[in-house]
Amino acid sequence: MKVIGHIHTDFSDKFGIPRQSGLVPALQGRIVFAPEFRTPEAVRGLEQFSHIWLLWQFSENEKEHWSATVRPPRLDGNTRVGVFATRSPFRPNPIGLSSVRLERITYDENLGPILWVSGADLLDGTPIYDVKPYIPYTDCHPDATEGYTKETKGYGLQVDFPAHLLQKLPAEKQGAVLGILAQDPRPAYHHDPERIYGVSFAGFDVRFTVDGDKLTVCDVIDQAAK
Repeated sequence: MKVIGHIHTDFSDKFGIPRQSGLVPALQGRIVFAPEFRTPEAVRGLEQFSHIWLLWQFSENEKEHWSATVRPPRLDGNTRVGVFATRSPFRPNPIGLSSVRLERITYDENLGPILWVSGADLLDGTPIYDVKPYIPYTDCHPDATEGYTKETKGYGLQVDFPAHLLQKLPAEKQGAVLGILAQDPRPAYHHDPERIYGVSFAGFDVRFTVDGDKLTVCDVIDQAAK
C-alpha cells in the first residue's frame, strides 16, 4: 500500500492523544499529500462533505508479534477482550481508522491541496493511506449497539487549570488542551495521586496530577525555552 500523505498535528508524543477521534473537537490538524498525489483533481468534490474517514498507519506501535486479546484502558486495564473487538493500536496490521471533520481545503503552490481537519486523534507525522468521504445515509447507524463502550463513554475528569498557567498557552490551543486533559491521558491502572504526568502539546509540556476524578495542572513549560 502507498502512503498518500502525512497529517501534521500538535502531538509530538503518543501520551495524551485522545483514544478516539472526535472526542476533542478543538484539536486541529492538516493533511499534506505526497508529491505523487498533489493534484487538485484528486480532491475535486470533497469540499462538499463535512466529515471524512482517514485510514492511517500506527507508525509508532509496530510489533513483530500480536496478541489475540488486549486490555482496553477504559475497563481499568484488567479486563481482556478480543483484539478485533477493540480499536487498540496493537493489531496484526497497524492500520488506524478515524472520522474527522473537514474544516476546509486550501491550495499551496508547492504542496498542492491541503486538508484542514478537526477532532483528529493522530500523532504528528502519521502516514495516511487513504481519505474517503463520510456518507451519513450509509455510515450512520442510529440503532447500532455499543457493546462494553456503553459503560465508559461518559468518563471524564474535572480539570483544575489555574488561570495563570492556562494563559501560558496560545489562546487558540487552550480549548484543545482542556479537552485532552478531561479525557484522562493516564494508563487506566495508574492511581497514584502524587505522581506528576506530562503531556507534550503544541510545544508545551503540561504537567498535572490526578486525585480521584479531579485533575490539577501544576505547571506549563515552554519546551522551546528549555
